[in-house]
Formats: sequence, C-alpha cells, structure tokens
Amino acid sequence: MIFHKRFCFCLSFFFLLSIGYAQNSLDRFLTPSDTLNPKRKKTVFISEAALGGLTLVGLNQLWYADYPRSNFHFINDNSEWLQMDKVGHFYSTYHLGRLGSEMLQWSGATKKQQLVYGASLGLAFLTVVEVFDGFSTEWGASPGDLIANLSGSALYVGQELVWKEQRITPKFSFHSTKYAALRPNVLGSSLSEKIIKDYNGQTYWLSVNLYSFFKDSKIPIWLNVAVGYGADGMVSGNSENTTIASIGSIERTRQFYLSLDVDLTKIETKSHFLKTFFSVFNSLKIPAPTLEYTPRESFKGHLIYF
Repeated sequence: MIFHKRFCFCLSFFFLLSIGYAQNSLDRFLTPSDTLNPKRKKTVFISEAALGGLTLVGLNQLWYADYPRSNFHFINDNSEWLQMDKVGHFYSTYHLGRLGSEMLQWSGATKKQQLVYGASLGLAFLTVVEVFDGFSTEWGASPGDLIANLSGSALYVGQELVWKEQRITPKFSFHSTKYAALRPNVLGSSLSEKIIKDYNGQTYWLSVNLYSFFKDSKIPIWLNVAVGYGADGMVSGNSENTTIASIGSIERTRQFYLSLDVDLTKIETKSHFLKTFFSVFNSLKIPAPTLEYTPRESFKGHLIYF
C-alpha cells in the first residue's frame, strides 16, 4: 500500500508551517511549553483529527472508490516485494508516531500522554488504512502489515521507556532505477510516484547513534552507523524471476548495506526552528560512503550512496 503518502503529507505540513512565519516569531511558536498548555494540546488533537480524517476521506475517494467492495477479509502477502512493503510500514508507523509524540511534547503534555496518545498516531492511522484494504476486493487486510505497524510503534515507545531517548532511528533513501519505465502503472511514472511505488529504488535503514551507547567516549555526538535493506529486480510482487522482452530475464535479489550517517537531532543549536527542521528531516538517510552486499555480487563499495 501507499503508506508513504500519509507520512510525506505530515512532513509537508511541518515544512509549510515552518516557512510561513518570520524566523523569530516561528522560533517562539516552536518552543515546547514547560507546562501543559491547554490551547496547544487542543490544537494538536484537532489538527491530527482533521488532517487524518481528510487524508482518509481523500484516500478512500482517490484509491478505493474505483474498486468493488467486499466483506472484510485477510490476505497473506508476506512473500511479495521481498518484504520491502513491510519494512516501509514499519518505517512509516515509527515516524508518524514520533511526530505525534513530539507535537504533544510541544503542548507541554506529560511523557505518558506523549507515548499513549502521540506515539500511537501512526499505528491508529495505518490500522484504519488496513481496514480499508480489508473491505476491498482488490486487496485485503494483511497480518504482515499489521505486525509491521505494531513493530514500528513499539520501536519508538520501547526506546523512550528503556533509554528515554531514540538511539536507533529508521531512515529512508531513494535512487531512480530502470524498472519503473518497464511498468510505470505499477512502479510509477513521475519522480514522486517512483519514490512511493518503486521498491527497487528504496532503501530502509536502522541508523544507530554511537555516542548514545558509549557516552564516556570521544565519539562525535551526531555520528551514526546505519545498516540498510533494499531489493532489486522487482517488476511485480510475486514472481521470483521475470522475463522482459527488451532486457531479458530479471532476477530478484536482496541487498544489504553498511554506511555512515548523521543524527540531525544531536546537532546542538538554540534555534527551535532548526530543531524542528532537523527532527523532520532526520527521517532521511544522509548520502555517505556505503558497503553493499548481495548474494549475487558479494561485496561492492559506493563512494556515495543514497
């Protein structure tokens, strides 16, 4: 499913909000409240409900309305797309929950409220989307998607409970591939569609902040090591091998990566504008030298990979 649309919508909202104010006024606005600010808390809940509701209504009209309905049912799609879609659900739920929690932090809500009501935002939203899938004859509710959604929320909440900080952050990167042109209706025709639909160009990372685990060391506080997962050769969800007349046989393969990264939230600044900017874009992997491993080609180095 097109889980990235919901997540990118939230990122766009924060970015447009940021550029709509003068720097000083915006910085005061973005400063989290030390105590509960009822007006801010009400604004957060109303905004989340309105944005979520409008997005779901729009999604229903644009995506599901053209397909026949059915009784609610489940499907097992765990073998499709070499599980790239499942990793995407994990990533999206984590960051939607993180944004929900940080918005409640801005309102001065307690830590418990941030985790219960904020961090559950992504899980609740994508569960509703899964229900939509379950009533569509074209798809069906996926237990694998539900588990991935729950795992994304659990990663955020678990780290807050155990470490009171986020030491491990899911991240995303994308590069264009040759496969989208072969099936643009499935893998996308425009760049924005390709980012969402072409799993061949997507890479998902777990970015680990080293200093968080070695706080007595001299490791830069912002330095991360990231392990990534991607896949290649997929022009359909299920086929292990596909033959295309123009290029011959295509073999699907998994890709594993090791790279350096930066935790933008660890960059010290007094500007709450920059803190918000860094928090939003910390969901993206920084281009960096990368070591790639695939079963087909063994190890391969990239001077810069994204």
